[in-house]
Amino acid sequence: MGAPKSEQDAMQSLLSAAEAIDTADGYPPVDRWEPEYCGEMDLVIKRDGGWWHEGARIGREKLVRLFARILRKDADGETYLVTPVEKIKIKVEAAPFTAVRVDRTGSGQDQKLAFLTNLDDALIAGPEHPLRVEIAEDGEPEPYVHVRGRLEALITRAAFYDLVEFAERGENDQGEQVMGVWSRGVFFPLGPIA
Repeated sequence: MGAPKSEQDAMQSLLSAAEAIDTADGYPPVDRWEPEYCGEMDLVIKRDGGWWHEGARIGREKLVRLFARILRKDADGETYLVTPVEKIKIKVEAAPFTAVRVDRTGSGQDQKLAFLTNLDDALIAGPEHPLRVEIAEDGEPEPYVHVRGRLEALITRAAFYDLVEFAERGENDQGEQVMGVWSRGVFFPLGPIA
C-alpha cells in the first residue's frame, strides 16, 4: 500500500473512476468488486439527501449522480464509494437516498406502489424492493424502501403521508392487526392501528 492520499487526491481519483465506468443500466457491479480499503473520506450524506464534502454541500448534481452509482453498503453496516481498485468509507446519516414521491396503480392486493428517489431511481415496492418502518428515538416513524444492493431510501414525510392515505388494515408477521399497504402482492406494515 502506498502513501495515504490527501482528501482532494481521493476525491479526484474516485471522480475519474466513476466517470470511466460505463455500464448499460447505469450501475456498475460494485457488489462483485473487492478492492483494497483506502480509508475514510470526509463525505456525509445527510438525512435530507444532501451530499456534503469537507463541510460544504456538493452543489453539482452530476457529481452526486456519478458517486451515487458507485455506492455500496457492506455487511458491516458501513457505506463505501467503491471502484475496482479503491474502497473509501463515507458517512450516511439515515439512507443514501430519499424517496420523494410515491404513486399508486390498482387497489388492494393488486396495488402497485411506485417510488421515485431524489436521484431519479424509479422502483416498485414488492419482494425485490421491500418497505420497512422503524420508530425513531423521538417516537416518529422512519420509513424506508429498498433501492439496490443493501442501499435504501428514506421516504420523505410527504411521500409517507401519501402511503398512509393508501393504508388499510392487515396483519404483521406476528399476527397482530396493523395498518399497512399492499404492493405487488406483499403487505407492508406501516404501524399500529390508531
